[in-house]
Amino acid sequence: MHNSVTLPRIQSEGQNYCQDATLSDIYDSAEKQFIQLLAVENLDKQLNIEPKIASEFEYALFSALTAAYEGAEDNRAHRFLQRILYRINRLYLFWYDDLQNYDNERSLYLQRIRNIIETAWQKWELAQIDVDALQKLDVKQALIDRVAYDLNPEISEGSRYIREEMSVEGYKHLLAIGSFDGLVEGSRLSRILGGTANPIQCTLVKVLLEEYGNGRFNRKHSTFFAAMLNEFGMNTEPEGYFDLVPWEVLASANHNFLTTERKRYYLRYSGALTYFEVAGPSAYRNYLTAAQRLNLSDAAMGYWELHIREDERHGQWMLDDVALPLAELYPNNAWELLLGYDQEKLMGERAAQAVVDSIRQAEAIS
Repeated sequence: MHNSVTLPRIQSEGQNYCQDATLSDIYDSAEKQFIQLLAVENLDKQLNIEPKIASEFEYALFSALTAAYEGAEDNRAHRFLQRILYRINRLYLFWYDDLQNYDNERSLYLQRIRNIIETAWQKWELAQIDVDALQKLDVKQALIDRVAYDLNPEISEGSRYIREEMSVEGYKHLLAIGSFDGLVEGSRLSRILGGTANPIQCTLVKVLLEEYGNGRFNRKHSTFFAAMLNEFGMNTEPEGYFDLVPWEVLASANHNFLTTERKRYYLRYSGALTYFEVAGPSAYRNYLTAAQRLNLSDAAMGYWELHIREDERHGQWMLDDVALPLAELYPNNAWELLLGYDQEKLMGERAAQAVVDSIRQAEAIS
């Protein structure tokens, strides 16, 4: 799919660069070039004048798309693509930083790169779901059955490891990766709240308001996450541990950006958020159990306790007041709720396993 998009420079430039560099070197160098492109004044105009400033990046992009989605699914390629996509998507949010960082937020070039990656990636992701089977189900009953199971799922091997074996260093590594989402929690949900008022919209607003502590900074969920980091003297800046984040976690974040920015995917996002809120408490119980086993302070685990209480309520709201009403409102497209739910579960479990693997590796060298 990505071959249909014209990027004329990637074949003529960069070929020689590949000969004496490893793939990791190519991706790292190309990402650095892309970061420089983000800061170029009037990027689109500058690229028309001097197209070579993007040649190394574009060659790596083409190589990574092939390696990730047409070859042996190289993890280095996945990581590169998801990091690039995230760097574009994060421009949808405001970070209270230098205003010039947003000069290229509407760049046609960045939109084109985003679309190239998303087209190939989403085709790959959808191939892992039996969409035809979803379209034949009784959607409302399928949602009820899924929620009933995911409220109290079987404990996986990874969950058991976290509960019973993870060390304090492993717990800190978990917090470092978790801070990627925990310190900006709920931000992507805000992107779908605008529009006509109805009970479904109001329920989603209630979920967001609770994530944001009903407007009180000291009660905002991210404040509780920062308190856990502070307890260990860790970095509390958003994205402070970006380089530790597995590509599988980045993919979940990028998928949320896609489904919240495109209103055509409203049902998919609503189904995904239903799973996220329903399944959250079981994951947080794992982390809370680990913290209690390690005799950590209340401040070092307070975020998990808060989420267990609130997400149990949010999950019921999402099923009863969002997903099921949407299934009635859009009977011909209701299966998209299941697609969103199942994709979020698949991607979430993939990310969870990647986090456990990362923790094990960190513990092995600590």
